Amino acid sequence: MNSRSILAIIDLPSGELDETGRGLLSFAGRLSRFTEGTWGATTLAEPAGEPLGQFASYGTPEITVAAGADALLDTPVLLGRCLAELAKERGAGIVLLPHNGLGSTLAPVIAATLGAALQTEVTSARMADGTLHLTRSALGVRVAEARTWAGDRPLVITVPLRSLSQVLLPSVQPATPAVSRWQVPTVDGATSRVMERIPPDPQTVDLTEAEVIFSAGKGCDSRTYAQLQELCRLLNVSLGVTRPVYDLGWCGFERMVGQTGRTVTPRFYLALGISGSMHHVGGIKDSRRIVSVNSDPKAPIFANCDEGFVADLGEILPRLLERARQSTGGVQ
Repeated sequence: MNSRSILAIIDLPSGELDETGRGLLSFAGRLSRFTEGTWGATTLAEPAGEPLGQFASYGTPEITVAAGADALLDTPVLLGRCLAELAKERGAGIVLLPHNGLGSTLAPVIAATLGAALQTEVTSARMADGTLHLTRSALGVRVAEARTWAGDRPLVITVPLRSLSQVLLPSVQPATPAVSRWQVPTVDGATSRVMERIPPDPQTVDLTEAEVIFSAGKGCDSRTYAQLQELCRLLNVSLGVTRPVYDLGWCGFERMVGQTGRTVTPRFYLALGISGSMHHVGGIKDSRRIVSVNSDPKAPIFANCDEGFVADLGEILPRLLERARQSTGGVQ
Protein backbone atom coordinates (compact mmCIF):
# COMPACT_ATOMS: atom_id res chain seq x y z
CA MET A 1 0.00 0.00 0.00
CA ASN A 2 1.16 3.49 -0.89
CA SER A 3 -0.48 5.72 1.72
CA ARG A 4 -0.17 8.72 -0.61
CA SER A 5 -1.89 7.04 -3.57
CA ILE A 6 -5.49 8.19 -4.09
CA LEU A 7 -8.18 6.28 -5.98
CA ALA A 8 -11.36 8.21 -6.88
CA ILE A 9 -14.34 5.99 -7.72
CA ILE A 10 -16.43 7.65 -10.43
CA ASP A 11 -19.88 6.56 -11.52
CA LEU A 12 -20.79 7.40 -15.12
CA PRO A 13 -24.59 7.59 -15.17
CA SER A 14 -25.79 6.99 -18.73
CA GLY A 15 -22.13 7.04 -19.78
CA GLU A 16 -21.72 10.72 -18.88
CA LEU A 17 -19.36 12.42 -16.43
CA ASP A 18 -21.86 14.43 -14.37
CA GLU A 19 -21.36 17.31 -11.89
CA THR A 20 -20.64 14.88 -9.05
CA GLY A 21 -17.97 13.07 -11.06
CA ARG A 22 -16.27 16.26 -12.16
CA GLY A 23 -16.32 17.59 -8.61
CA LEU A 24 -14.78 14.37 -7.28
CA LEU A 25 -11.98 14.55 -9.87
CA SER A 26 -11.25 18.12 -8.80
CA PHE A 27 -11.23 17.10 -5.12
CA ALA A 28 -8.91 14.13 -5.81
CA GLY A 29 -6.48 16.36 -7.71
CA ARG A 30 -6.34 18.90 -4.87
CA LEU A 31 -5.95 16.16 -2.27
CA SER A 32 -3.02 14.65 -4.19
CA ARG A 33 -1.28 18.02 -4.17
CA PHE A 34 -1.78 18.31 -0.40
CA THR A 35 -0.38 14.83 0.21
CA GLU A 36 2.24 15.07 -2.56
CA GLY A 37 1.08 11.69 -3.79
CA THR A 38 -0.28 10.10 -6.96
CA TRP A 39 -3.90 9.69 -7.91
CA GLY A 40 -6.13 8.05 -10.45
CA ALA A 41 -9.78 7.26 -11.14
CA THR A 42 -11.77 4.07 -11.36
CA THR A 43 -14.91 4.22 -13.49
CA LEU A 44 -17.90 1.90 -13.29
CA ALA A 45 -18.44 2.21 -17.05
CA GLU A 46 -16.34 2.82 -20.16
CA PRO A 47 -15.49 6.52 -20.65
CA ALA A 48 -15.40 7.55 -24.29
CA GLY A 49 -15.76 10.65 -26.43
CA GLU A 50 -16.58 13.80 -24.48
CA PRO A 51 -16.42 12.17 -21.01
CA LEU A 52 -12.85 10.99 -21.71
CA GLY A 53 -11.94 14.53 -22.74
CA GLN A 54 -13.38 15.84 -19.48
CA PHE A 55 -11.18 13.44 -17.50
CA ALA A 56 -8.22 14.90 -19.40
CA SER A 57 -9.33 18.47 -18.61
CA TYR A 58 -9.17 17.71 -14.89
CA GLY A 59 -5.63 16.39 -15.19
CA THR A 60 -6.55 12.77 -14.49
CA PRO A 61 -3.28 10.81 -14.91
CA GLU A 62 -4.82 7.35 -15.21
CA ILE A 63 -8.21 5.66 -15.46
CA THR A 64 -9.00 2.09 -14.51
CA VAL A 65 -12.24 0.83 -16.02
CA ALA A 66 -13.88 -1.69 -13.68
CA ALA A 67 -15.26 -3.90 -16.47
CA GLY A 68 -18.46 -5.63 -15.42
CA ALA A 69 -19.11 -3.28 -12.47
CA ASP A 70 -22.38 -2.08 -14.01
CA ALA A 71 -23.81 -5.57 -13.55
CA LEU A 72 -23.30 -5.24 -9.77
CA LEU A 73 -24.89 -1.82 -9.30
CA ASP A 74 -28.00 -3.48 -7.88
CA THR A 75 -25.88 -5.49 -5.42
CA PRO A 76 -23.71 -2.75 -3.80
CA VAL A 77 -22.26 -5.06 -1.15
CA LEU A 78 -20.75 -7.31 -3.84
CA LEU A 79 -19.64 -4.27 -5.84
CA GLY A 80 -17.99 -2.75 -2.76
CA ARG A 81 -16.00 -5.92 -2.11
CA CYS A 82 -14.84 -6.02 -5.73
CA LEU A 83 -13.78 -2.36 -5.63
CA ALA A 84 -11.89 -3.04 -2.40
CA GLU A 85 -9.94 -5.77 -4.18
CA LEU A 86 -9.18 -3.35 -7.01
CA ALA A 87 -7.96 -0.72 -4.51
CA LYS A 88 -5.76 -3.34 -2.86
CA GLU A 89 -4.25 -4.43 -6.19
CA ARG A 90 -3.60 -0.80 -7.15
CA GLY A 91 -1.99 -0.13 -3.76
CA ALA A 92 -4.36 2.76 -2.99
CA GLY A 93 -3.89 4.35 0.41
CA ILE A 94 -6.96 6.60 0.09
CA VAL A 95 -10.24 5.65 -1.59
CA LEU A 96 -12.46 8.62 -2.45
CA LEU A 97 -16.23 8.51 -3.10
CA PRO A 98 -19.08 11.05 -3.26
CA HIS A 99 -21.49 11.00 -0.34
CA ASN A 100 -24.56 10.11 -2.38
CA GLY A 101 -26.77 7.03 -2.37
CA LEU A 102 -24.20 4.79 -4.07
CA GLY A 103 -21.07 6.22 -2.45
CA SER A 104 -22.42 6.15 1.12
CA THR A 105 -23.41 2.51 0.60
CA LEU A 106 -20.10 1.41 -0.94
CA ALA A 107 -17.81 3.26 1.48
CA PRO A 108 -18.37 1.13 4.63
CA VAL A 109 -18.18 -2.09 2.60
CA ILE A 110 -14.86 -1.04 1.05
CA ALA A 111 -13.52 0.10 4.43
CA ALA A 112 -14.51 -3.15 6.16
CA THR A 113 -13.01 -5.29 3.37
CA LEU A 114 -9.72 -3.37 3.44
CA GLY A 115 -9.59 -2.98 7.23
CA ALA A 116 -9.45 0.76 6.54
CA ALA A 117 -10.37 3.84 8.49
CA LEU A 118 -13.62 5.47 7.35
CA GLN A 119 -14.41 9.19 7.40
CA THR A 120 -17.70 10.29 5.86
CA GLU A 121 -18.94 13.70 4.67
CA VAL A 122 -15.48 15.31 4.62
CA THR A 123 -15.75 18.98 3.66
CA SER A 124 -12.05 19.93 3.68
CA ALA A 125 -8.59 18.40 4.01
CA ARG A 126 -5.08 19.74 4.71
CA MET A 127 -1.64 18.40 5.56
CA ALA A 128 0.22 19.44 8.71
CA ASP A 129 3.34 17.81 10.16
CA GLY A 130 2.97 14.83 7.84
CA THR A 131 -0.60 14.14 9.00
CA LEU A 132 -3.77 14.55 7.00
CA HIS A 133 -6.37 16.65 8.82
CA LEU A 134 -9.98 16.07 7.75
CA THR A 135 -12.95 18.26 8.66
CA ARG A 136 -16.67 17.50 8.49
CA SER A 137 -19.76 19.45 9.53
CA ALA A 138 -22.17 18.29 12.21
CA LEU A 139 -25.56 19.64 13.35
CA GLY A 140 -26.04 21.39 10.04
CA VAL A 141 -23.11 23.79 9.79
CA ARG A 142 -22.93 24.67 13.47
CA VAL A 143 -20.15 22.27 14.51
CA ALA A 144 -16.90 21.42 12.72
CA GLU A 145 -15.56 17.98 13.59
CA ALA A 146 -11.87 17.32 12.90
CA ARG A 147 -10.07 13.97 12.50
CA THR A 148 -6.47 13.10 11.64
CA TRP A 149 -4.97 10.28 9.58
CA ALA A 150 -1.31 9.33 9.78
CA GLY A 151 -1.26 6.89 6.85
CA ASP A 152 -0.71 3.76 8.94
CA ARG A 153 -3.64 1.99 7.25
CA PRO A 154 -5.91 2.68 4.26
CA LEU A 155 -8.51 5.44 4.46
CA VAL A 156 -11.93 5.62 2.82
CA ILE A 157 -13.44 9.11 2.43
CA THR A 158 -16.84 10.30 1.26
CA VAL A 159 -17.39 13.93 0.27
CA PRO A 160 -20.83 15.62 0.43
CA LEU A 161 -22.12 16.82 -2.92
CA ARG A 162 -22.20 20.47 -1.82
CA SER A 163 -18.44 20.31 -1.18
CA LEU A 164 -17.66 19.01 -4.65
CA SER A 165 -16.77 21.97 -6.86
CA GLN A 166 -16.41 21.22 -10.56
CA VAL A 167 -14.63 24.56 -11.16
CA LEU A 168 -11.37 24.07 -13.04
CA LEU A 169 -8.58 25.92 -11.25
CA PRO A 170 -5.85 27.62 -13.33
CA SER A 171 -3.27 25.43 -11.59
CA VAL A 172 -4.78 22.26 -13.09
CA GLN A 173 -2.76 21.03 -16.05
CA PRO A 174 -4.67 18.93 -18.63
CA ALA A 175 -3.30 15.43 -19.09
CA THR A 176 -3.96 12.50 -21.39
CA PRO A 177 -4.98 9.71 -19.02
CA ALA A 178 -3.60 6.22 -19.41
CA VAL A 179 -6.62 3.89 -19.63
CA SER A 180 -6.49 0.31 -18.37
CA ARG A 181 -9.14 -2.30 -17.59
CA TRP A 182 -9.71 -4.45 -14.56
CA GLN A 183 -12.19 -7.28 -14.84
CA VAL A 184 -14.61 -7.55 -11.95
CA PRO A 185 -14.44 -11.15 -10.68
CA THR A 186 -17.36 -13.45 -11.45
CA VAL A 187 -19.62 -13.77 -8.43
CA ASP A 188 -20.23 -17.42 -7.51
CA GLY A 189 -23.88 -18.36 -7.48
CA ALA A 190 -25.05 -15.31 -9.40
CA THR A 191 -28.15 -16.40 -11.30
CA SER A 192 -29.62 -13.08 -12.42
CA ARG A 193 -28.61 -10.11 -14.51
CA VAL A 194 -30.03 -6.65 -15.10
CA MET A 195 -31.94 -6.39 -18.38
CA GLU A 196 -33.24 -2.82 -18.06
CA ARG A 197 -33.32 0.02 -15.55
CA ILE A 198 -36.52 2.04 -15.39
CA PRO A 199 -36.09 5.62 -14.12
CA PRO A 200 -37.95 6.26 -10.84
CA ASP A 201 -41.15 8.31 -10.79
CA PRO A 202 -40.39 11.61 -9.00
CA GLN A 203 -43.92 11.58 -7.55
CA THR A 204 -43.38 8.32 -5.69
CA VAL A 205 -39.60 7.91 -5.41
CA ASP A 206 -38.08 7.85 -1.93
CA LEU A 207 -36.97 11.39 -1.15
CA THR A 208 -33.44 10.18 -0.40
CA GLU A 209 -33.17 9.35 -4.12
CA ALA A 210 -34.97 12.43 -5.49
CA GLU A 211 -33.12 14.72 -7.91
CA VAL A 212 -35.34 17.80 -7.40
CA ILE A 213 -37.51 18.53 -4.36
CA PHE A 214 -40.03 21.33 -3.78
CA SER A 215 -40.83 21.49 -0.06
CA ALA A 216 -43.70 23.14 1.80
CA GLY A 217 -43.30 24.66 5.25
CA LYS A 218 -45.53 26.25 7.85
CA GLY A 219 -45.81 29.33 5.62
CA CYS A 220 -48.05 27.36 3.24
CA ASP A 221 -51.79 27.35 3.81
CA SER A 222 -54.20 24.82 2.34
CA ARG A 223 -54.60 26.83 -0.87
CA THR A 224 -50.89 27.35 -1.57
CA TYR A 225 -50.17 23.74 -0.59
CA ALA A 226 -52.66 22.52 -3.20
CA GLN A 227 -51.02 24.81 -5.76
CA LEU A 228 -47.60 23.39 -4.86
CA GLN A 229 -48.90 19.84 -5.32
CA GLU A 230 -50.11 20.70 -8.82
CA LEU A 231 -46.82 22.46 -9.60
CA CYS A 232 -44.86 19.35 -8.61
CA ARG A 233 -47.06 17.17 -10.84
CA LEU A 234 -46.69 19.48 -13.82
CA LEU A 235 -42.91 19.81 -13.49
CA ASN A 236 -42.49 16.13 -12.54
CA VAL A 237 -40.53 16.86 -9.35
CA SER A 238 -40.78 15.42 -5.85
CA LEU A 239 -42.85 16.98 -3.08
CA GLY A 240 -41.45 17.36 0.43
CA VAL A 241 -42.81 18.88 3.64
CA THR A 242 -41.60 19.99 7.06
CA ARG A 243 -42.84 18.59 10.38
CA PRO A 244 -45.59 21.24 10.89
CA VAL A 245 -47.12 20.40 7.50
CA TYR A 246 -46.96 16.67 8.23
CA ASP A 247 -48.64 17.26 11.60
CA LEU A 248 -51.56 18.88 9.76
CA GLY A 249 -52.19 15.52 8.11
CA TRP A 250 -51.77 16.83 4.57
CA CYS A 251 -49.34 14.05 3.57
CA GLY A 252 -47.65 10.92 4.82
CA PHE A 253 -44.48 10.64 6.91
CA GLU A 254 -42.49 9.52 3.86
CA ARG A 255 -42.72 13.07 2.46
CA MET A 256 -41.21 14.72 5.55
CA VAL A 257 -37.74 16.24 5.07
CA GLY A 258 -35.27 16.86 7.90
CA GLN A 259 -33.31 14.96 10.53
CA THR A 260 -36.59 13.72 12.03
CA GLY A 261 -37.72 12.55 8.57
CA ARG A 262 -35.64 12.09 5.42
CA THR A 263 -32.10 13.41 5.01
CA VAL A 264 -31.95 14.36 1.34
CA THR A 265 -29.27 15.20 -1.24
CA PRO A 266 -31.04 16.50 -4.37
CA ARG A 267 -29.31 18.62 -6.98
CA PHE A 268 -31.99 21.28 -6.44
CA TYR A 269 -34.04 21.98 -3.30
CA LEU A 270 -36.76 24.65 -3.23
CA ALA A 271 -37.91 25.65 0.28
CA LEU A 272 -41.28 27.39 0.27
CA GLY A 273 -42.47 28.99 3.49
CA ILE A 274 -39.85 27.13 5.54
CA SER A 275 -38.28 29.04 8.44
CA GLY A 276 -35.18 26.81 8.64
CA SER A 277 -35.02 24.98 11.97
CA MET A 278 -31.78 23.23 12.94
CA HIS A 279 -33.35 19.82 12.28
CA HIS A 280 -34.57 20.77 8.83
CA VAL A 281 -31.30 22.42 7.76
CA GLY A 282 -29.41 19.36 8.99
CA GLY A 283 -31.55 17.21 6.71
CA ILE A 284 -30.99 19.27 3.55
CA LYS A 285 -27.42 20.56 4.00
CA ASP A 286 -25.96 18.24 1.37
CA SER A 287 -28.33 19.42 -1.38
CA ARG A 288 -26.39 20.68 -4.39
CA ARG A 289 -28.37 23.94 -4.58
CA ILE A 290 -30.88 25.38 -2.10
CA VAL A 291 -33.29 28.19 -2.98
CA SER A 292 -35.79 29.53 -0.45
CA VAL A 293 -38.86 31.77 -0.53
CA ASN A 294 -40.14 33.22 2.74
CA SER A 295 -42.06 36.31 3.76
CA ASP A 296 -39.86 36.81 6.85
CA PRO A 297 -36.53 38.47 5.91
CA LYS A 298 -35.02 37.23 9.20
CA ALA A 299 -35.88 33.57 8.64
CA PRO A 300 -32.87 31.32 9.52
CA ILE A 301 -33.24 29.46 6.20
CA PHE A 302 -31.71 32.44 4.37
CA ALA A 303 -28.35 31.86 6.10
CA ASN A 304 -28.32 28.28 4.85
CA CYS A 305 -29.32 28.65 1.19
CA ASP A 306 -27.65 29.62 -2.06
CA GLU A 307 -30.39 32.05 -3.07
CA GLY A 308 -33.23 33.52 -1.03
CA PHE A 309 -36.27 35.59 -1.94
CA VAL A 310 -38.44 37.56 0.48
CA ALA A 311 -41.91 37.17 -1.00
CA ASP A 312 -45.50 36.15 -0.27
CA LEU A 313 -46.26 32.58 -1.39
CA GLY A 314 -49.82 33.66 -2.14
CA GLU A 315 -48.41 35.82 -4.93
CA ILE A 316 -45.46 33.69 -6.07
CA LEU A 317 -47.05 30.23 -6.36
CA PRO A 318 -49.94 31.25 -8.66
CA ARG A 319 -47.41 32.83 -11.03
CA LEU A 320 -45.16 29.77 -11.01
CA LEU A 321 -48.19 27.54 -11.53
CA GLU A 322 -49.42 29.59 -14.48
CA ARG A 323 -46.00 29.45 -16.14
CA ALA A 324 -45.86 25.69 -15.60
CA ARG A 325 -49.32 25.24 -17.10
CA GLN A 326 -48.32 27.24 -20.16
CA SER A 327 -45.09 25.30 -20.71
CA THR A 328 -46.63 21.86 -20.18
CA GLY A 329 -50.06 22.45 -21.67
CA GLY A 330 -51.59 21.94 -18.25
CA VAL A 331 -50.77 18.22 -18.11
CA GLN A 332 -47.84 16.25 -16.79
